[in-house]
Amino acid sequence: MTQSFGHVTLAGSGPGAVDHLTLAVARALATADVILHDRLVSAEVLALAGGQALVIETGKTGFGAQMPQEEIIALMLGFARTGRNVLRLKSGDPGVFGRLGEELDALDAAGIGFTVLPGITAASAAAASLGQSLTERGRNRELRLITGHDVAGFAEADWAGLARPGAVAAIYMGKKAARFLQGRLMMHGALATTPVTLVENVSRADARVLATTLADLPAAAARLTGPAVILFGLAPRAAAAPAIEAVI
Repeated sequence: MTQSFGHVTLAGSGPGAVDHLTLAVARALATADVILHDRLVSAEVLALAGGQALVIETGKTGFGAQMPQEEIIALMLGFARTGRNVLRLKSGDPGVFGRLGEELDALDAAGIGFTVLPGITAASAAAASLGQSLTERGRNRELRLITGHDVAGFAEADWAGLARPGAVAAIYMGKKAARFLQGRLMMHGALATTPVTLVENVSRADARVLATTLADLPAAAARLTGPAVILFGLAPRAAAAPAIEAVI
């Protein structure tokens, strides 16, 4: 007898605010039998889950307690093999530092069908909250999305490229790597006066914006307690963000 598998939807919930949720992800929340969500998915978003859904947190925090990726994949496959409609829900966009590829590989190997639904990533929402564009003609012809750390520790990058005048980068998971990032960038020629903006709890009611420079990046990062994205090379537009804290 042929086994009938369920379906897995891998989706991004956006940075936090329910208004940033796509219609496709909202529909997936309403119809899923099982929702496996990361810790940073907001309560506002999870409130849209259908009454039939089994909701399980598969928590992950940088440098903190977390459910192993292998266990998350085992849950996803296990529920799908029983014919359930599974929603694997991540904050932001699942394809931006969300380990999407590993989960797709596991689904492929198991012969389980899937759909990927993108979400608004933290860099886009953070820049919008500053009244800034991530790319701008005459300023930067490229945008870099980098991580401050990976499984091996602090992550290396193309520091020489990032140190060039006008370069813009969104740095994810960079709070604890702030001094490392500062050192690498300045070692490769980045000016100490380069603008840097840190946005904590992007798009949420308790969002916090710290405007600083590369010289004071470690001091600014030390003031944050929640998840944050670091926008290197961008300063807030004065008229756009009413609650900006300057770190000098």
